[in-house]
Amino acid sequence: MDRATLTRFFSFHFLFPFIIVALTALHILFLHETGSRNPLGLNRDGEKVSFHSFYSVKDFFGFVFVLFLFFILVFIAPFLLGDPENFIPANPLVTPVHIQPE
Repeated sequence: MDRATLTRFFSFHFLFPFIIVALTALHILFLHETGSRNPLGLNRDGEKVSFHSFYSVKDFFGFVFVLFLFFILVFIAPFLLGDPENFIPANPLVTPVHIQPE
C-alpha cells in the first residue's frame, strides 16, 4: 500500500463516524416530522404513543444508568477488567515466557 491508499483509508475511518451521526440525526428528524408507520394500518391518533414524552425520557434514563455503571467501573473498581499480569513487576533480566524465538 502506498501513501495515497493510507491517506484514503485514514480519511474514510475518520469521516465515517461523522457521516453515521449525521444520518442518524436526519433519521430522527424525519421520524419526528412524519412519525413511524403503523403495521396494523390504524390511523387513529388516540392509539399512537408520542415520541418525545415517552421515548426521550426512557432514552435519557437509560443513558444515565449506563453512565452510572461506567462511573462505578472507573472510580470504584478501575482494575476489575484488567489483566492480572499487569501487576507483576518487570524484571529486565528475565524474558517473558510468551516471547520465544522462532
